[in-house]
Amino acid sequence: MKHTIAVIVENKPGVLTRISGLFSRRGFNIDSLSVGATDNPDYSRMTITVNCDEETLEQVIKQLSKLINVIRVSQLEPKESVERELAIIKVSANRENRPEIMQLVSIFRAKIIDVSPRSVIIEVTGDEEKVDAIERLLRQFGIKELARTGKVSMVRGTKVVQP
Repeated sequence: MKHTIAVIVENKPGVLTRISGLFSRRGFNIDSLSVGATDNPDYSRMTITVNCDEETLEQVIKQLSKLINVIRVSQLEPKESVERELAIIKVSANRENRPEIMQLVSIFRAKIIDVSPRSVIIEVTGDEEKVDAIERLLRQFGIKELARTGKVSMVRGTKVVQP
């Protein structure tokens, strides 16, 4: 089962290496990893998605909590949080198929962010299932290049994950 973990860390060099090293040494696999600054420049927030059972998840959280520079580790429950992913997808496009591509983009509330005579680049944000779905549908036109972020997630309501 996929689990999402929010990790607040000190914004210092080498922290990402220590976190990824922990996963590597313990044989845990990271499905996605997204890192960025928080509203406080002293801290960064990592959103880590792992595919594991509950027992392994507990182990991951305990091991992360022991690391130097880790301030807080929280499991984010899907029903209690908002999750988004970003993808940019370069698709082969010509005069004949461009209208169909534009229609798909519209249906998914995505955006065309670049146009050239033989391709378009599409930006889409949403949950993992939405990004997967548009990617599947665009494959018929020929995906030339694809870049996806990891998941970012935030707890709904007034509860916050911070130091």
